[in-house]
Amino acid sequence: MGDSHATWMGSAYLFVQSTSENVLLPKLYGNPQRKPNVFKALKLALADSTGSFHGVDMLKVYCSDPQLIVQLKFSVKENCRRFLQSYREGVLRDALQRHLQVSLALSSRIPLQTELKAGAEKLDAMIREEERCLECIFGEKPNRLRDEEITELEESLKNLNFCRGENSDKSFSSLDSSPQSPSSSLPSLNSPPSSLNSPPPSYCFVENSRPPPQSDTFTFQGQQFVNRKITYEDHQKFAKLVSKKWKQVGRSLQVGCRALRDPAIDNLALEYEREGLYEQAYQLLRRFMESEGKRATIQRLVAALEENGLISLAEELLGIPQGDNNS
Repeated sequence: MGDSHATWMGSAYLFVQSTSENVLLPKLYGNPQRKPNVFKALKLALADSTGSFHGVDMLKVYCSDPQLIVQLKFSVKENCRRFLQSYREGVLRDALQRHLQVSLALSSRIPLQTELKAGAEKLDAMIREEERCLECIFGEKPNRLRDEEITELEESLKNLNFCRGENSDKSFSSLDSSPQSPSSSLPSLNSPPSSLNSPPPSYCFVENSRPPPQSDTFTFQGQQFVNRKITYEDHQKFAKLVSKKWKQVGRSLQVGCRALRDPAIDNLALEYEREGLYEQAYQLLRRFMESEGKRATIQRLVAALEENGLISLAEELLGIPQGDNNS
């Protein structure tokens, strides 16, 4: 099995079933008004499981009562490994329950059962044998293009206007996998959803942990500065000068930023380990800027730098003549 990022590729099927008598996921996904909400929850949960919106690609979603069957394509071995770890530890299921609750505006989480297959192999039975699971997934090569419906849903997700100016993550990759209609051993549900008959919720995600709105100016070292958006030049300087402290700065920026929640920062370290500190720091700030949009301000970045003792870098970004502070 090749280890190269350029050559490693595999696919798997994720089966998802609600064990609630009031929620039937295929019926929800088959409803044109509800489908974007369910898709959004799937996409965000998969991103949580790999630490990246590009960690795994959805090729098609099948409605096979009582389950949804999601075809997955992995293009990077380490992303697949992180997905397997998240699946084994229940992180994926918990993330999907959380995102379904938010996307469908439910008062409580939907209890879920999941199952993972690669071809005829049931990976749940060997989920602690990570290398063996990787071999099974690598052995299943995608052989179809991503479904047009998935592409349309991802485009609509990118264009959603979230509350507080929040943007969803951006360019989603595409490619191919084969539809096999695998069977599952999960129990069936016959009850139609009865608690989801209200009008579909608006695409509005309110993050209670977000920091308060930033003012037009802020104070640093006794001076007033305009609170502007982080620029491309700021981005380059940060990546060049932050060095080994990029993870600490990331954890300071983590407050209120969904895209940097654990384990996203550690996953970035692994994903860009070969490229080095510059690329790791660059990708960290890129993710922060894309996730936060207008809220990705120089005030928040300077505060994170100051919190971690990187005063000289903060001064560099603000154009302050360099003093004797050490970073």
